[in-house]
Amino acid sequence: MTGDALHQDQSGLGAQVTAADPAHSVWVSANAGTGKTRVLIKRIMRLLLNGTPPGKILCLTFTKAAAAEMENRLSAQLGHWSAMTDEDLTGALRNLLGVDVDPALLSLARRLFAEILEAPGGLQIRTIHSFCESLLGRFPLEAGVPPHFSVVDERTAAELMTEARDRAFVRASSGQAPDMAAALETLAELVDESRFAGLMRELSFNRSRLQALLDTQGSAKGLIDAIAEALGVKPGDTPKSIIDAATREGAFDATALRQAAEALQDGTAKDQERADVITVWLDHPAQRPGLFQGAYGGLFLKKDGGAKADSSMITKAPREAHPGALDALLAEQARLLAVTDSLKAVATAVSTAALVTIGSELLGTFEEMKATRALLDYDDLILKTRDLMQADGQAAWVHYKLDGGIDHILVDEAQDTSPEQWDIIQALAGEFFAGLGAREADRTVFAVGDEKQSIYSFQGADPRQFGAMLEHFAGEAESAEKPLRSVEMAPSFRSSQSILDAVDTVFAAPGASDGLTFADRPIRHPTMRRGQAGRVEIWPTITPEDAPDTDPWEAPLDRMPAFNPPAQLADRIAGRIEGWLRDGEILESAGRAMRPGDIMILVRTRNRFTEEMIRCLKVRGIPVAGADRMVLTEQLAVMDLMALSRFLLLPEDDLTLAVVLKSPLIGFDDDQLFDLAYGREGSLWSALKARRGGTDAFEAAAAWLGGLLAETDFTPPFEFFSGVLGPGGGRHKLLARLGPDAADPIDEFLNLALAYEHEHAPSLQGFLHWLEAGETQIKRDLEHGRGEVRVMTVHGAKGLQANVVFLPDTCTKPDGRTDSQVLWVGDEALFWPSHRASETDQCTGLREALAATRDQEYRRLLYVAMTRAQDRLYVAGWETLRGRSDGCWYDMIDDALADTSDEISLKWGDQGLRFSNPQTADPDNTGRLNDRTTDREPLPTWALSPPAAEEDPPRPLTPSRPDGAEPAVRSPFDGDDGARFKRGLLVHRLLQSLPDLAPIEREAAARAFLARPTHGLDDNAQAEIASEALGVLGHPDHAAFFGPGSQAEVPLAGVVNGFVISAQVDRLLVTEDAVSIIDFKTNRPPPRSADKVAEIYLRQMAAYRAAVAQIYTDRPVRCLLLWTDGPDLMELPDSLLDQYEP
Repeated sequence: MTGDALHQDQSGLGAQVTAADPAHSVWVSANAGTGKTRVLIKRIMRLLLNGTPPGKILCLTFTKAAAAEMENRLSAQLGHWSAMTDEDLTGALRNLLGVDVDPALLSLARRLFAEILEAPGGLQIRTIHSFCESLLGRFPLEAGVPPHFSVVDERTAAELMTEARDRAFVRASSGQAPDMAAALETLAELVDESRFAGLMRELSFNRSRLQALLDTQGSAKGLIDAIAEALGVKPGDTPKSIIDAATREGAFDATALRQAAEALQDGTAKDQERADVITVWLDHPAQRPGLFQGAYGGLFLKKDGGAKADSSMITKAPREAHPGALDALLAEQARLLAVTDSLKAVATAVSTAALVTIGSELLGTFEEMKATRALLDYDDLILKTRDLMQADGQAAWVHYKLDGGIDHILVDEAQDTSPEQWDIIQALAGEFFAGLGAREADRTVFAVGDEKQSIYSFQGADPRQFGAMLEHFAGEAESAEKPLRSVEMAPSFRSSQSILDAVDTVFAAPGASDGLTFADRPIRHPTMRRGQAGRVEIWPTITPEDAPDTDPWEAPLDRMPAFNPPAQLADRIAGRIEGWLRDGEILESAGRAMRPGDIMILVRTRNRFTEEMIRCLKVRGIPVAGADRMVLTEQLAVMDLMALSRFLLLPEDDLTLAVVLKSPLIGFDDDQLFDLAYGREGSLWSALKARRGGTDAFEAAAAWLGGLLAETDFTPPFEFFSGVLGPGGGRHKLLARLGPDAADPIDEFLNLALAYEHEHAPSLQGFLHWLEAGETQIKRDLEHGRGEVRVMTVHGAKGLQANVVFLPDTCTKPDGRTDSQVLWVGDEALFWPSHRASETDQCTGLREALAATRDQEYRRLLYVAMTRAQDRLYVAGWETLRGRSDGCWYDMIDDALADTSDEISLKWGDQGLRFSNPQTADPDNTGRLNDRTTDREPLPTWALSPPAAEEDPPRPLTPSRPDGAEPAVRSPFDGDDGARFKRGLLVHRLLQSLPDLAPIEREAAARAFLARPTHGLDDNAQAEIASEALGVLGHPDHAAFFGPGSQAEVPLAGVVNGFVISAQVDRLLVTEDAVSIIDFKTNRPPPRSADKVAEIYLRQMAAYRAAVAQIYTDRPVRCLLLWTDGPDLMELPDSLLDQYEP
């Protein structure tokens, strides 16, 4: 890549202008808070102003929330443009484009909002998964997916995987899958039940990765062979064969070892014992296999398989007296190490082969189940789209179709894009720089990201890919002579100078920037908020204290004791926030008092501290938004509903009923429950039923629960719980006691009940089991402040900011306990050493690399956490009994800032550090960024009173389907009454269709129509019906009604005397002097006069006449019945119809 291909820009707004220029492809590397989203939106607006149709722009974002936020901001801006004055719009466009604005551009800008709304599919701002879903839906056959596929979420995919596992195990136990059965036996010898369950979860989580390896190697056997080759295991190698080879004559230097044994005899008693073991080894070949794994191996190797020190093999005196002895011992030690490594390799190969066999069987069953049900999971969306875009033959067709659809690709949060997703983007942009596309228009790629903020490795993100893709696209652009601009956006519009200086200082320490940036340059963060006050405070950590004597009844079991360091820190933070809000602490940069919505508390992982922090804030009456993510079944409102379900399924469960009675749904206190339970005979439910007619509380509880028991077996879960929570008042009771935070869990609980019914037979027991089996999490939207303190994980806070940020969870590091048991060797193989003792050097190296990668992401997570702060950052922490982890966040910050910070006294008596800068400029009102609160205004009066009763709508009347039965003019013994109706329908159809044909063609058309097998008519019936219809059409008295100007099956609608008329007239003829309504009747025999016509027919025709008369007020309306059995045309006199007017 040459210098011409890259354009470096270190300025603030200048970098944004360069990045937003749609004339060039641009790669933006942006620090935190530099306005990445704003630049992306500006670029889209400039593309639209250049005349690019909305459908030719594809913007890929990381989350649905980010896509929605971006689309809302863009729509809002374009909406403003449509309503601005010419002067204001001219100024806005000049600031955006940097050029003079002409009337045509003004007109275009005003139309953009409407164009986006009217564009098919709108503007394509979507997640990569959403885009892949739409692409597969467009090319299902090419992609090899069912055209009607559905996408399953992770919960459903996990259920399918569990079902696949159970099916595979059944096949293994029944002898249908002997390889699977053997693999299960191998695993049973290596792991316990808990580890086995963990392995199955890991296989499920990494199923796409394992499937890719299986596809690459062609089969499970191919992958197993590749694994053995990678480990250096030869075909036929077993532990016995390796030990036999290592112990046979000639495998070692017997002469040198015998000399070493003689030398050891001149040493200490311990040396002489070693000499005896070596002598036995040399003199008794049959004992060597046992000695190898026993006394002889112990001379040279430690219990963990490592090499012993020289002094542990031979003491100083014989070593100095016999210099060659140590060399012999070291040579034998090296040989035994190699043999041990071979044994470890074989053990790893065996355990991994068993795991691959099981995984292959599970994945095969899983894929079969998905194919049978036409399902795709999220991994399928990515992988099948990638394969579609890269496949020979099919890919060319897809590219040809897409070549007319996408001109500009924009990638947001590019550092979190996985390699597979980059493959799709590369394929989409493959023609952009080739000059071979269907159009000659300039087509661009835009990516914005920050490798320092790549914190989603568990989703496949690799920060190195960001730089690798820059190199790739820069090379493509240079070859096409369309240079790619690389823009660095360094200045922050978010944080004050002290915050940014602290960040730079922390990551300037040796090794601190490892994993943050892969370029050889320091991390620098200039600020655009010069002169605005900033502060970083470091509080001393809280260490464990001796637990005081406590009464176990003093506090709930699930609450942290006050002496616990996390609980003390939560109380300390809550106290500081309470003081700020009480005393009106001023945010200098905002020029106002601090508010709860200005504060964010960030933790590395969700733990007990999070719950305690929220509790401490609530105890002090501080508005708090609650946790950003919660497990549904751990929420009190949901636990109460689940307890109610358990009771209804088993009323004899006394403990569950007691829980329900004390829950907000019923609300018993301890005295009432004791009164009910103490001294009872039988179950608690029997005691409650026996108290009917007693106090109001017992009577109401028994009646309510009894009513629910009567419904349980017959009502689907969603309907049941909707009744409990709605008309039953359950929602109101739960929210009254648990607060508004319970609303989200309740709503999600109902959503799951509805989702369960879509996929399963509805039953309360099935739903309860399904709910308990899966760990459903709720992600709450805390992106827009609601005037509350936010307690979040750093991952959840990505992209957010706050004036004041606390970092309390800083003293521990990931310890590797949650690391993968399986070691992945890129895209080539995988290893599963069942125990650390069986790890080869190769496996150890992979695990060390995994630990290094984990530490790199740990440091990137700190960068994200620190850069959320706008004005103030407070660093605190608690220690465990082991103290702080080496290299933890607290040490990184404290070590970096200790020498340049001022010592301060804290209110609770400790000494802390402060790193700050004063307010030297006017407030920049940055604090308003977090003022987007939702004030709760009182409801209007109309919302609190029932609406007035609406007037009854006009009664509907359908004359062509009148109430009442048609007259039974023939005896039911004459034949099948159903055939009569079929004959009537067929005659009607012929009379509707045949008039459009020439008379000479009608008979053939009628017979062809009646001969269709679907009618089931014999030849006589066909001839009879055709004759009847043709007779009507051929009668001279009827010619006008079937001639030019007449209409068939005319829809008719109107309101007559309060009745809504909706009908369809068989035949309508409008002439200058009259309007004729003809209705066909196939009754046999027909009445001889109008006064003999059935009443329902007269009401029908009277309704027709009344409706048509409102349309044609200037001419009379005639009503006629055409009896096809004759045929006979009968006009109904007005005097007769007047009696049946609606």
